[in-house]
Amino acid sequence: MSADRPLRILHCFRSPVGGIFRHVRDLAEQHHRAGHKVGILCDSTTGGVHEDALFETIGPFLDLGLTRTPIRRAIGPADIVTILRCSSEIKSLQPDIIHGHGAKGGALARLIGSRLRVSGSRVARLYTPHGGSLHFSRSSPAGWVYFTLERLFERLTDGLVFVSEYEQRQYRKKIGVPRPPSVLIHNGLTDDEFEPVRPAPDAADFLYIGMMRDLKGPDLFIKAFIRAERLVGRPLSAVMIGDGDDKAAYERTISHSGLERRIKVHPAMPIRKAFSRGALMIVPSRAESMPYIVLEALAAGLPLIASRVGGIPEILGTDSPALVPPGDADALAAAMARAMVDPDSLRAALPSHAELRAKFNVAGMASRMIDTYTRCLQPG
Repeated sequence: MSADRPLRILHCFRSPVGGIFRHVRDLAEQHHRAGHKVGILCDSTTGGVHEDALFETIGPFLDLGLTRTPIRRAIGPADIVTILRCSSEIKSLQPDIIHGHGAKGGALARLIGSRLRVSGSRVARLYTPHGGSLHFSRSSPAGWVYFTLERLFERLTDGLVFVSEYEQRQYRKKIGVPRPPSVLIHNGLTDDEFEPVRPAPDAADFLYIGMMRDLKGPDLFIKAFIRAERLVGRPLSAVMIGDGDDKAAYERTISHSGLERRIKVHPAMPIRKAFSRGALMIVPSRAESMPYIVLEALAAGLPLIASRVGGIPEILGTDSPALVPPGDADALAAAMARAMVDPDSLRAALPSHAELRAKFNVAGMASRMIDTYTRCLQPG
């Protein structure tokens, strides 16, 4: 990785759950091993036992420490308290880079970074949307507010990093041509992730892994499962793994449908252990940016069917038969039924390990990120 000197890098994001957390963990480890010093600022009210264990694994890579403080999802007066509370602590870390991830993390990082610059710091302020505010419609009042704020925050931004072509296009469409310098850096996989995962003896036919909220489509998964059983003409099985605010509602739906024996629900667990619980993964999201879960599953040898959203077509191929329209439970059910009848056809249509390694590797991602940080620190 190229840098004239070791950098002091602080990552700021709200929720330590899902793809953003995975992205930051990868960068922290890679950059620590390259001699840089890394820290994290994130919310203290989200996450659970699984996330606590992940923090334990990355602790040795966080030379600048871990700062956890309450950070609400919605914008509000509490954010002012967060900025004031965290600014002095972050100033003492003397960061060269504050990299905000997601809409809330990006806002806090740039506001705190700008406050530090007023006091004489030369910290560079970077932002990666990871979908975030870009999921809103331009015609909605909330979308108008978020996009206006995003445009205003560009004045406080030294660099934009996109993780998918989709995210880059949506930013241009909804916010405008970026004024700060911008770059596309895909998420990356590690070599050990290409080791195949063997299905457990009691592996289910279908597997859902992810946050338990409607944006990720667990409700669609349940509806499609019921319809796929009818199409196949026999009982099927499924496992749902994850945590979230809507989990209890999905469990009630399963119970009311009489599916408790055929759809099992488990809390979040290590990803490769989760992969062993099913033979075919379903990613029914209504919106995504560049989801790690798709890359991880393919690398582990797990076939999948996914919604045609965000950067997923960049992974599977635009015309892949593994893609279905978002929000369409009937189309998803039909694809699930076809996979039950002809699993080899689906596997043959998925990208090879060689294709994945060439486009999505963690060493290349981390190296390009350091190059981006270094450019943002250059005067002028």
